[in-house]
Amino acid sequence: MSVPSIVILTGAGISAESGVATFRDADGLWEGHRIEDVATPEGYARDPALVHEFYNLRRAALRTVSPNAAHEALARLESQWSGDFLLVTQNVDDLHERAGSRNLIHMHGELRKARCEACEKVHPWGDNMSSQSRCSRCGAAGHLRPHICWFGEIPFEMDAIQDALFRCDVFAAIGTSGVVYPAAGFAQLAAQSGARELIEINRESTAISPVFTQHRIGPATEKVTEWVEEMLKAIE
Repeated sequence: MSVPSIVILTGAGISAESGVATFRDADGLWEGHRIEDVATPEGYARDPALVHEFYNLRRAALRTVSPNAAHEALARLESQWSGDFLLVTQNVDDLHERAGSRNLIHMHGELRKARCEACEKVHPWGDNMSSQSRCSRCGAAGHLRPHICWFGEIPFEMDAIQDALFRCDVFAAIGTSGVVYPAAGFAQLAAQSGARELIEINRESTAISPVFTQHRIGPATEKVTEWVEEMLKAIE
């Protein structure tokens, strides 16, 4: 019997248990700022200093948190799974990498990377960034921006994600709100493409819960660990 192919989508709920602030508060703010001011190309054009400072603080906060049991369980699943495996995350933190995940796509970008708008080079970036920061490839100053997919921009590696969804046997969504597209449409796409199992792991039901064949309600640190153990036992 062939080992099923898996695609997993993770959202803010998995990192929230590590202490990472969720993207959007109930009042539409992100860490006290309007989304339009810190997460759009227009906001960056208006006030690049504000945007740089916002992401500098997020980058610094990332150094104070660690992967949790859910991140570690998914890394273990990947390392022991012999079938196709892809982890797609909406999160811009690096907790999956620190837990050991390797076959990973950050569809909304990464806090610890910078992109040069002059030459398109993407750099690892752990320090503060400003309008004076220089690109190591072209040497230009004033063109580095956070490597983040802002509202109004196309998420990264969508072709690779869609190809994996077309071919997967199992799709799991973990800690996602089910309201941010295109990620909110992944479950439906997997279902239409023939996925046999669609698992939602979340603290509560979402708008897209009816699409899933299985629901596990509770903290990711508990429910993801339980699900991973069941998956690994099934292929022993």
